[in-house]
Amino acid sequence: MATRGDRIRITEYLDLDLDREQWLCNRCNRVLGPARENYKKGLLLYDRDPREVHTPIVEGNFSFAPDPLWVRIVEFYCPGCGTQIETEYLPPGHPITHDIEIDLEALKKRLESGELVLKNQRLEAAP
Repeated sequence: MATRGDRIRITEYLDLDLDREQWLCNRCNRVLGPARENYKKGLLLYDRDPREVHTPIVEGNFSFAPDPLWVRIVEFYCPGCGTQIETEYLPPGHPITHDIEIDLEALKKRLESGELVLKNQRLEAAP
């Protein structure tokens, strides 16, 4: 398992182990899958009725609650610790988005050349 120093923080709960090319939950260190694929494939999915999340403000046809015929809320959770890693608002039937795609070769080259440095799990321009 990678140490935290070998990883890059991508989002609040998602890390990238660049050496192993794996997505990781940064709360429990669970491997979520290959970094060349959508990290969401390795997560648990909860397809929510939007009216559960955004309860109606008033009664009637125009309640200010999202219509489930027009939108769904998809929550993504780490299968190891249950941390919610991502949420998407999507039209019904729309595929899960692939929102993070990193050019791993280019990133490795920039780190190897010294153009970028990894400090406290964050990428920084070299001083």
